[in-house]
Amino acid sequence: MLKGIKNPKLRNTRGFTLLLASLVVAIVLAVGASIFEIAQKELTLSSIGRDSQFAFYAADTAAECALYWDVRFKYFATTPPTPTFTCDGQTITATGYSVTYPYTVTFQFEPNGYCAEVAVEKTVVGDPGFIRTFIRADGFSTDCAGVSTNPRTLQRSVELRY
Repeated sequence: MLKGIKNPKLRNTRGFTLLLASLVVAIVLAVGASIFEIAQKELTLSSIGRDSQFAFYAADTAAECALYWDVRFKYFATTPPTPTFTCDGQTITATGYSVTYPYTVTFQFEPNGYCAEVAVEKTVVGDPGFIRTFIRADGFSTDCAGVSTNPRTLQRSVELRY
């Protein structure tokens, strides 16, 4: 019998416990890392969805503002009734008026801090000369200063025809 070891069969199993512990730690670490990666991707996707929704709300607000001012006050006619108008508490000046059709009037504003760019196109259709209006509002998930510089800017658009 060897000195200091009571059972010679235990001598061959000394490293097995360390190997088993290392294997369990590696499996737990791999599962934890994959769960972290999935959670990180879900967080990114949800923030993109939120930003997309903000961009859509900005576009919708802008389109409704243009529709209101056109239907109620004929603001986008060949000569506007006032030089400026207000939307969401902001004073807006539009550009692009013309005395002849077709023409496109554009303006930009920031509803709730998000950028919105609007184009109102007026054309004459048919023999009696019906005026057709096309409103395109582009909403962005950032303010107007950050639209061209922020790489995560999302754009959503709303179009109205009448």
